[in-house]
Parts: sequence; structure tokens; C-alpha cells
Amino acid sequence: MILCFFNGGRLGVVGGGRVAEVPESLVPATTRPQDRLVALIDRYPEIRDRLAGLPGEASPAVAEVALEAPVPSPQQLLCAVKNYSDDRQGVEADFFLKSPLSIVATGSTVTLPPAPARVFHHEPELAVVIGRGGRDIGAQEAMGHVFGYTGFLDLSARDVGQTYYFKKSPAGFGPMGPFLVTADEIPDPHDLVVELSVNGEVRQRYSTGQMANRIDRLIEVASSVSGVAPGDVIATGTHHIGMGPVQDGDSVTLGIERIGDLTVEIADPLRRAWDPSGKRLDATV
Repeated sequence: MILCFFNGGRLGVVGGGRVAEVPESLVPATTRPQDRLVALIDRYPEIRDRLAGLPGEASPAVAEVALEAPVPSPQQLLCAVKNYSDDRQGVEADFFLKSPLSIVATGSTVTLPPAPARVFHHEPELAVVIGRGGRDIGAQEAMGHVFGYTGFLDLSARDVGQTYYFKKSPAGFGPMGPFLVTADEIPDPHDLVVELSVNGEVRQRYSTGQMANRIDRLIEVASSVSGVAPGDVIATGTHHIGMGPVQDGDSVTLGIERIGDLTVEIADPLRRAWDPSGKRLDATV
């Protein structure tokens, strides 16, 4: 099933290019969209068939609504470190925490902060949404804790500060979406094509089959610390080949097979510029 938030926190089901709002009779309203998503996750097995029948000819087209981040405020936004590339096989799973306040939706404009970054990079990733929480989850049972998948763009400010927080958590540096696709719609999450383009030019294209640590191992390690909760997000890392700069005026699109395309625009009041290799071009300090 394809799920979304749209038009001011409405929870929706997507089908046939249309989106229908989930009625309160199926998932009661809450004060926070994230809480309503968690309630849907909890009730999903019993209401799945009724949700599937919601989109119809009277429902608005997806193109006619304003999509929002499909997981608006997870308790944890865990990002895998160096989890791709041929020379990283066998690397132990590791994570950093990225602020959930950095999350934005497709169609957003991301404004680069004035921080003196060496370069701002794009990192397209498949993200896992936890359905069943727990602690010390073994790899052999980990996939049973997955509710679904979405796209995630881990924007990065290189060489800013001494910790990942300053490099990874500026406002807008966590574009997510466009949809949340349930696990039953994706037979093998390790057989998906991830592609990123800037201004229509493809820069990164790789398969999720190239993960050094697969999703079951990522969940095993993540849950061994403080545990994971329903609605948490684990971004699985990126293949670094082709990673490049983002700068003022760029239109960045992340596409993941079976999930869809997420597009954000980049703005920089300082008008900084880099060449494709990340070398600074302008004279602004």
C-alpha cells in the first residue's frame, strides 16, 4: 500500500494516481500527524483491505495535492555510515542521529546555511520505517519489524563543526518521500534502483543490493543500543560514486524504484559555487 500525508497533515492512501484521506473511523484523529501514522501502523493488519479500497474516481489526483513528508517526526532518525561501495564490504554497521526537525517534503526549497562548509553534498538513500519496536532484535527476525520504505536525501555540509550534528542537521537537510510504501509491496528491498539527478543530469545510480550491511543487520545493531520504536526511520546509506555538490538554483531529484520521485530546489543567499568535483569556484569567503 502507498501512504502519504498531504494538505496540512491529512493522512492518505494512494492508488491509481489518486489520493484518498483515511477516515477517522479507521484511524482516529490525533493532535500530531506522527501519532496518527503510528496508530495506522498498529492497526494496519486489521484495516488493510478497507484502506486499499479508499482511492476512487472522486478522489483528487496526487498532482493536485500538496504532499508532505510521509514520516513527519520520528522519535529516531538513524543514518547508516559508509554502508555502500565495493571497498566497504565487511565494514561494521554504524549510525549517526540526524535531527527529525531537518525533515522536509518533496517540492520544498532547501536553503543552504551560511556555515563555512567545504561543500554541500547530496546523498540519496533508501529509508526503512519501523513497524514493530523492540530492543536487541536479532537479524533473523529483524525484517518482521519493518513496516515500509521511503526515499531519503541526506544532505551534508562537509567540514562543518566537530560532530555529525552540525554537518547533517541544518533545517531542510532531510528531504523525505514522496510516499511511504508498505513492506508487502516491495518483495526485496535489496533489489531496488536508486537514482539521483541534478538539473536533469543523472549523477548517482546504484542498487540497494550493494549494501555492505543489509537491513536486517542494520536493525539488529540499531536496536541493540536504546531500541527502536514504531515510526522510527533508518536511512540505509548511499553509494558514494557520483556524489557531488548542490548549490543555488539546483533542482535535485531522488528516485527509488517502487517508491517514486522526490524533488527539492536548492537556494543559497550567498551564491556559493562548486565544480562537479566539489572544488570551490567563487571568491566569496
